[in-house]
Amino acid sequence: MMGIINLTPDSFYTGSRQTSVDDALQQAKKMLNDGATFLDLGAYSTRPGADEISVEEEMVRLLPIVEVIVKRFPQAILSIDTFRAQVAEAAINSGAHIINDVSGGQLDEEMFATVAKLNVPYILMHMKGNPKTMNSLAQYDDVFGEVLDYFVDRHHQLRQLGVNDVIIDPGFGFAKKPEHSYELMNRLQEFERLGLPILVGVSRKKMIQNILGVDSADALNGTTALNAIALAKGASILRVHDVKEAVEAVKIWEAVNNQ
Repeated sequence: MMGIINLTPDSFYTGSRQTSVDDALQQAKKMLNDGATFLDLGAYSTRPGADEISVEEEMVRLLPIVEVIVKRFPQAILSIDTFRAQVAEAAINSGAHIINDVSGGQLDEEMFATVAKLNVPYILMHMKGNPKTMNSLAQYDDVFGEVLDYFVDRHHQLRQLGVNDVIIDPGFGFAKKPEHSYELMNRLQEFERLGLPILVGVSRKKMIQNILGVDSADALNGTTALNAIALAKGASILRVHDVKEAVEAVKIWEAVNNQ
């Protein structure tokens, strides 16, 4: 279970925004107590149309909170949600453990080499364009085939550099219309042919809001339903805003599968 801690003032789900050290610490404590294995910290909003910020601003938002969580909760495994190699390296040097790159190395040509140098696990997500342009690029003849080919190609590049600990994320909602995301969810188990753990991040997203006619604040029930489907289709990690509810879904799924 991966709990989301957004260190931004403009993430799409207002309930996830933690812009002070004290707020972030309280959220980290709650998520760990609720059963989170990982905490995913991001200081650059990647919602569609999000404003750009400088590397310096991203670090100012991120690094002090990484350092204090490492000190206060040394058992926590910290994932850093960034597409910038410089930020990734600084966060790992501050005590973080995993790099979660929404761009799959496409927005910073130094990212793959940096991950190889740091020798840390890497979450490889599929996206086209950047947060400002991705919605306009949500066009596919075969969304599953294109995402699969992307993973094969990018994973090969990582292996060539000696990066062996890779997790894939289909990037639900990133350069994808809801129908694309649901097709990927329907075929999620087919990604298992890659032999890599699969991370699913659908928490409170538009693909749920649009189906149910709700906003992000009222999308928890739909999120839980979709998380249960993801588990049944081979997801290894769920990235969520609401850890307690997702952990309960996992417990029910495990009880069924242990019969």
